[in-house]
Amino acid sequence: MTIESPPSSGHEGKSFAETALALGGKSADEARRTGAIDTADDQVEALFAPQYQTVNSPAHRAVWDRGVPVELFQSTPPVTPPDVQRVMDDSVAVVQRHKAAGTLRNDEGKIAEGVLADLGAAGYWGLLVGKEHGGSGAPFSSFAPFLTRMALVDPTVAGLASVHGCIGAVDPVRTFGSPEQKQRFLPGLADGSRLSAFALTEPCAGSDLTALRTTARLEGDEYIVNGEKLFITNVVPGRTIGLVCLIEGKPAVLIVELPAEENEHFQLRKYGLWALKHTYNRGIIFRDFRVPAANLLAAPRGDGLTIAYHGLNLGRVALCANAAGTMRLMMASIIPWARFRRTYGAEIASRELVQRRLGEIAGLIVACDALVAWCAGLIDRGYRGEMECIVAKIFGSEAQKHAAIEYFMKTHGGRSFLHGHSFGDNIHEYLAPCVYEGEGEMLGMGFFKSLVKHHGKTYFEPIGKTLAAAGIRQPNPLNPAHMWALKGVALPYMKWVAGKRLTPLAKPNLPQMSKSLHEHAEFACERLQRMALEISGTMSRFQLKLADRQCRMAELSLRCQDVITILTTSLYGARSSDPLVQDAADLLCENMQQKLLGRRPSNYYFRRVTALGEAIAEGKFISVAGVEAEAILMPYEQ
Repeated sequence: MTIESPPSSGHEGKSFAETALALGGKSADEARRTGAIDTADDQVEALFAPQYQTVNSPAHRAVWDRGVPVELFQSTPPVTPPDVQRVMDDSVAVVQRHKAAGTLRNDEGKIAEGVLADLGAAGYWGLLVGKEHGGSGAPFSSFAPFLTRMALVDPTVAGLASVHGCIGAVDPVRTFGSPEQKQRFLPGLADGSRLSAFALTEPCAGSDLTALRTTARLEGDEYIVNGEKLFITNVVPGRTIGLVCLIEGKPAVLIVELPAEENEHFQLRKYGLWALKHTYNRGIIFRDFRVPAANLLAAPRGDGLTIAYHGLNLGRVALCANAAGTMRLMMASIIPWARFRRTYGAEIASRELVQRRLGEIAGLIVACDALVAWCAGLIDRGYRGEMECIVAKIFGSEAQKHAAIEYFMKTHGGRSFLHGHSFGDNIHEYLAPCVYEGEGEMLGMGFFKSLVKHHGKTYFEPIGKTLAAAGIRQPNPLNPAHMWALKGVALPYMKWVAGKRLTPLAKPNLPQMSKSLHEHAEFACERLQRMALEISGTMSRFQLKLADRQCRMAELSLRCQDVITILTTSLYGARSSDPLVQDAADLLCENMQQKLLGRRPSNYYFRRVTALGEAIAEGKFISVAGVEAEAILMPYEQ
């Protein structure tokens, strides 16, 4: 959306972010680039019905409305159609069979082509493609937790489903493709004959997507593409990719079918990459590469950035789902080692520190499960879900990193670094999701921007426009001229602040829950309602300088995300019939709550978390039952 500034401001037709940055003393180029991102965000919003846009999302309403819409934070178990379930079961069986036969990976250590083909025959690659185009049309609320299940067999295969179906060509074509484009591309994407990737990142364009340099020039009925892409997962000759490029200076998305071999117009840039070692990750170089003009996707509103942003939400939830599976693999390997390893005559499974680690990793797993179920359900219901999916991505990736280092590595000690140990062999896989689909703190600021955007437009934009018209850069409340200029536009904000301060907090309508989970949910609802004044006060204090206060925005954002995680996890735990899941949710919420309050863990917390860890060591955590643990390396005689 664009706004009209007063004629004297010199910012006619610019977005709110662009105008604010310009008034804050930023360069014209930075203001223009930020404005382009802001406009793309507005255009994505317009793709959704008003009741499902960000302003009506659970996270936004929980902060700004009076009362938290608890029902929007509750998830329900997915209802998976039998035919979809069959595809999922068959796909898991394919990977298990190849893993047992030693044929899962090729000579380069990548997932073998035979595995990809067998998965295609099972229907794996078409889970998110509609039945009318040869897929299964799986609900996302079924697909997302299924990735957790697949990650228990092989996290890379699970990740490839997300690359292909969420951020690859499947989502852009099924969402933005014409009927002809859907018919032309989706069947091949569904049966796996044309696996896909998404080419967005460039050497100069990562988080700053306005720095794109790859161009496509129309010549007759073809586009001539020139440029370079970097860090593109699942790209080899013959893939179908969604290519983000510039057409006449504006971002656009072309569906590109790469040739079967490299040639003078198309080459892959190969490099060493520690992460993603079991799949192909390459750069792509285009030199006068021809693409049919009919392959251009057209968003009903917006441009290529609109299309690029749309699929990222699905990928962010998929990352959290994969983390939930990967942490289960860590737990499954910790348990036998903890029962084998003895110190001072006793198993380390009997030691409090190890028990605490097992109990806390269970909490992280349950929280990831909760966020995945919640976000996937919102997407199926039609919500944009941008803020919610950011919460899932950041929490999942940070939880996996924490579990790997603080629990997995420290429990296995020096053996963690042996060749063949999953920690040493996969440490980059455990850490890298922190930067996939947007680096965590950068995404956190995106969350904050979405959270404050409507409030800023409603109350601060009129004030900013008035200040701009009056030529006032830094308002002074002691200057009568400044106060006179603001007398009309400041009143609505003053009324809003007074109303927030004088109106008591609404009591949340919580479902039946255990006493401890109920208390966590109440805490979260209270904190979310109190954040409105703090966030608005921060906006008021820094005004046009807020864009420079990245540390403050990131801190406020993370606190808000943590409170949302507490609420979602407590509600998820309450609907579980498994007492260990309930305890894990309770203890995760307790731990996060104490950190938010700046308090030390209580002895009661330690007693309970170690009791949970003891039960897990005894094999009572059902979701890791039957998960194959890695062999103990360099065992010794007891």
